[in-house]
Amino acid sequence: MKLREIYDTAVRMGIEADPRGKAGVTEFLARTKKRVDALPEHLRALADPEELTNPYNDTRIYVGDPDTEVTTLIGGIDMNTGEVVLADRLRERGLPIDAIYTHHPEGWGLTRLDSVMEVQADIWASVGVPIQAGEKLIMERMDEVKRRLMPINYDQAIDAARLLEVPFFSAHTPTDNLVVDYLTTYFAKKKPTLIEEVQKALLDIPEYRIAAQKGAGPYIGKSSPGARAGKVWVDMTGGTEGPKTVIEKLAAAGVGTIVGMHMGQELRDEADKHSIHVIIAGHMSSDSLGINIFLDELERNGVKTIATSGLIRVHRDKRGKVVKEEPGALPAL
Repeated sequence: MKLREIYDTAVRMGIEADPRGKAGVTEFLARTKKRVDALPEHLRALADPEELTNPYNDTRIYVGDPDTEVTTLIGGIDMNTGEVVLADRLRERGLPIDAIYTHHPEGWGLTRLDSVMEVQADIWASVGVPIQAGEKLIMERMDEVKRRLMPINYDQAIDAARLLEVPFFSAHTPTDNLVVDYLTTYFAKKKPTLIEEVQKALLDIPEYRIAAQKGAGPYIGKSSPGARAGKVWVDMTGGTEGPKTVIEKLAAAGVGTIVGMHMGQELRDEADKHSIHVIIAGHMSSDSLGINIFLDELERNGVKTIATSGLIRVHRDKRGKVVKEEPGALPAL
């Protein structure tokens, strides 16, 4: 596959699994165009044209000709400067790596992470939180995240990839959408009623079982295993954590258990206050599940993949059946 085809595949799969639905994504892109068109000329010149067709600002090609042919891809959850150098070192040893994929974004994909958070208001609306209330809450949180990101040194890994001439791209929200879609469908079939049943259902998925063997969840915290879960809601997309103030509205909407990748103490305390159970499925394991669905699609199109940087590689066929577990294994040179 060409690098651009891989990028387009990530965007396509992200839209297909987007909790807003295709109509919601189309509406979001229309609002984006309206916003860009309304910018003064000096700011419109700085706008990224990809925003008009790709709803995920944390998914971009940073380094490399989009027409580059990719037969072998190395990918992981955080591909920083060290991993870029690792890829180049492996190439020196004879491994034909054509491109690097990072799940968590770098560069302008990271500095604009706040923009993908808007989807959270739509997700909350799907469980009963009024859209105008959710939108106000997420806009305040987006501003907070934007300010937090401003001091970071965002181009380190990109600079390394550019100097070493290794194509480099990210796909973040698309694979987060894939894990939400997978788990939401999975729990709808399993219908767990108790906290321990939610935990067991997660442990039946290889990525979570492997992570649990390493001491990394799923973690039920203060909740009793025999407690009733109520409405189980999967919270794993939208850039980063939302505001703690939304917890009360989720409780009022009937959410009984939140299954998330991670959750800060403030949000956990707020969940306790409103009697919502919190199950931390695991960050690396959840990211791995979404990434694996994406990488399996690339492999079906002839791209070999190498897992590193925390990625628990599990291969599935087109029907979703596990065919191979390869947590971090490196193919022979």
